[in-house]
Amino acid sequence: MAKIERKYLAHYVDTSTSGENPVYERLGKDLEEFSAELSAQVDTKKNILGETSVVISGYEKTGSVEPYYAEAGTGLFERLQNIIDNALVMDSLKTTVVEVKLWEKQSENPYPATMEEAFIEVKSYGGDTSGYQIPFVLHFTGKKTAGVFDLSARTFTATAN
Repeated sequence: MAKIERKYLAHYVDTSTSGENPVYERLGKDLEEFSAELSAQVDTKKNILGETSVVISGYEKTGSVEPYYAEAGTGLFERLQNIIDNALVMDSLKTTVVEVKLWEKQSENPYPATMEEAFIEVKSYGGDTSGYQIPFVLHFTGKKTAGVFDLSARTFTATAN
């Protein structure tokens, strides 16, 4: 079995502010790396016999997008700049991220995908002479929906359970 190239795991962020009509943009331009970090909630206990038990009760999933070079006219830039300009907090930062498995092509289109609710945290803005940068972190809530993603229409459709 061949190794899966990184380009076949795609991440799309909803750049709309309402969430009613999602507008998905793919992460990746200028990014050399993007990983979903799974910070496990681990509880370990040692009993009087010297045995250790381990319980993993959940994960706090995040993904850092750095660098992100601002591109005028893109939905993601507009969304991030709005967060900066208006010091947005709470539900104003809510979005969805769709993870698309491009290696699991079932037919011509669409591809298997998972949509997950997330919050956008802008870490900073400015940068060096290479361009205007707005690095940000996606904080995932764990509210997931399985479905399919149509690459040409950039739409997610939930599948029935």
